[in-house]
Amino acid sequence: MINKQQKKNQLLIVAIFGLTIIPFLIAWGLEKYPKLVKGTTNSGQLIIPPVTTERTDFTGFDSFSSKNIAELAGHWLIVNVIPETGCNEVCLDALLKSKQLRLMLNKELPRTRRIVIVFKDSASAEAHQWWLKDTLLSRLHRTKNPADDALFLRLLLEENKLDNALIEKLIGNEDKEFALNSDLIRVKPSTELVKKMTDIRQGKAISNGMLFLIDPLGNLMMQYDSGFNTYKVKEDLMHLLKISQIG
Repeated sequence: MINKQQKKNQLLIVAIFGLTIIPFLIAWGLEKYPKLVKGTTNSGQLIIPPVTTERTDFTGFDSFSSKNIAELAGHWLIVNVIPETGCNEVCLDALLKSKQLRLMLNKELPRTRRIVIVFKDSASAEAHQWWLKDTLLSRLHRTKNPADDALFLRLLLEENKLDNALIEKLIGNEDKEFALNSDLIRVKPSTELVKKMTDIRQGKAISNGMLFLIDPLGNLMMQYDSGFNTYKVKEDLMHLLKISQIG
């Protein structure tokens, strides 16, 4: 007769098997029924089969990210990449798009985390500007003011910096610590992860402004070229969230 402990062990084995096979079932289903992820020139490319990653492939780029790296586990990851030593206007615009994307998920937002993979070492002051702009520039779009729109476009350029006066202007009367709080976890990839992402591209370069989606089990599921359409990515991600029910 099977006792309670044996039943628990059997259920555990079934659960582990289910978690292992889910990403491949998702990929198979989306390949067989592509309408589940609507295909246009602006949508992404499904990665078949999904490419596995390990949490050890991600190391905190700075102290903030090292403290929050555990947030990656069990969540869908919206992943921007900075493959070069700089983050140009295409790269920064992509960061801001992914921030908008996550907010657009509404009730599904808690199932996601937003990260950026920084391939190469960069000066801390330079990188600090990227994170400041990611945190603050979206405020300029709220005003619908032509002058603010012009300032937004100027600050997208990497050579134009946010100084203390501009930071104070963008924050206004808000608490500074709260206003500068970021949801973006910055990571350095392992050599193995760089190789996996390079192989996925099949000879094409990993460009500034690229976006990847990683499922809660650490599988690279989809990729999007620079200039991706935020609304199309949202459609794809919502389909994946609905299908998987994990994370």
